[in-house]
Amino acid sequence: MKTAITELFGIQHPIIQGGMHYVGFAELAAAVSNAGGLGIITGLTQRTPELLAKEIARCRDMTDKPFGVNLTFLPSFTAPPYPEYIAAIKEGGVKAVETAGRSPEAYMPALKAAGIKVIHKCTSVRHSLKAEKIGCDAVSVDGFECGGHPGEDDIPNMILLPRAADELKIPFVASGGMADARSLVAALSMGAAGMNMGTRFVATREAPVHANVKQALVKATELDTVLVMRALRNTERVLKNKGVDQLLEVEREKGASLKIEDIHEQVAGVYPRVMVDGDMDAGAWSCGMVVGLIHDIPTVKELIDRIMREAEQIIRQRLTGFLDGTVADLATRAVA
Repeated sequence: MKTAITELFGIQHPIIQGGMHYVGFAELAAAVSNAGGLGIITGLTQRTPELLAKEIARCRDMTDKPFGVNLTFLPSFTAPPYPEYIAAIKEGGVKAVETAGRSPEAYMPALKAAGIKVIHKCTSVRHSLKAEKIGCDAVSVDGFECGGHPGEDDIPNMILLPRAADELKIPFVASGGMADARSLVAALSMGAAGMNMGTRFVATREAPVHANVKQALVKATELDTVLVMRALRNTERVLKNKGVDQLLEVEREKGASLKIEDIHEQVAGVYPRVMVDGDMDAGAWSCGMVVGLIHDIPTVKELIDRIMREAEQIIRQRLTGFLDGTVADLATRAVA
């Protein structure tokens, strides 16, 4: 399948693995790239630029296919040494960067000078247009369904993706709620040139996280995520657990007076405890509503091959069948 995204990044399939804290290590990024997608190393999971350089080299040993690095831009008072991280990316020969968080505008000259293609994650059309204006090559349009930070507009992808298609000139991928062939075909039909999957890739054999995490995703339903930190305008979608229950209780007690210090125990340093130690009640960790569509733990190649095979079936058989009058509306289910 060829789209503007496969052409932009030199990949076989229009599937990107989003950057995820304490998940986006070389093992997963290489597996996605080897399977024809675009794997992403999470830059800031590596505590220093030197460690990121080593992780890039480790990934390079595992794949000869294109892969990228995620850089999340944090508020200035906690800003990591981004120029040094970008230098490590450039020196590692990485040609794709997924940016997230605050605008990457200040770092675009350095990224473009290095010949790096930039895809910025946006939760609104207005932010997507700003990304286009500052020179981003593509955007990842992140709907309300997504794990992590969905923004504050609460617009789901059934609305957000067509709106993005109406306004943008650069290509975009659908992010949030993406899990299978149906997700990909739906995203393409609404104007996207591919899809970005986060939570779904956590439940794969190669994802370097504790088995408890993968089992939790398989067991959970679409009703098992919740939004936290809304009062702080830093809304995050997370998987329900005992630590999150405690966080929600504090939020109820504090109301509009909530401060980040009030929930420090439930949000700080949680990811190593969950992803490495398997403590599923440690606190808030990002998880999308798409968890309701996760029922197995395949290899990355099995997952991507299945998505592309079934996407072709949906397009060639089910959708064309509707036009030809050869498919009964409710008689065919294209994916398992």
